[in-house]
Amino acid sequence: MQEIIDSVRGLDGALVLTPEKGSAFPELSWGDAYFSYAPDGRMPDRTQPYGTVITKDYPDDASSGLDAPGRFRVNIHVGRDRAAELVTASGDPGAADVFHAHPLYGASGWVCVILPAERTSTAVLDLLREAHEAARSRAERRAR
Repeated sequence: MQEIIDSVRGLDGALVLTPEKGSAFPELSWGDAYFSYAPDGRMPDRTQPYGTVITKDYPDDASSGLDAPGRFRVNIHVGRDRAAELVTASGDPGAADVFHAHPLYGASGWVCVILPAERTSTAVLDLLREAHEAARSRAERRAR
């Protein structure tokens, strides 16, 4: 998980938020990570992160079994077409090291991987770089 966070932090203009216990962020977000394009270092007002790392089940999202010790899930916005290419049918929504449609946002072009490892780790990092570049391009278009 830290390798993924560090990799995104190294991207030009990346903002990585990692809310911790006692921070101003909601308690539910503590321990998670949120990736945005923000070259000024401020959380964008009108855009969502392009990727996240989630470390626990949320009230409306428990299918990945993230409350088990050591489990986390990387979520990446890749677009609908790319998501259709990446996601393979899996009967187990908690299966590790495979691409899944995001349990809540899959229809919007989000994919996820629980515990990226040998089969998916390189692709996850590549997709996060691509998502970062897409977010950068959108921000530059809006600034014109």
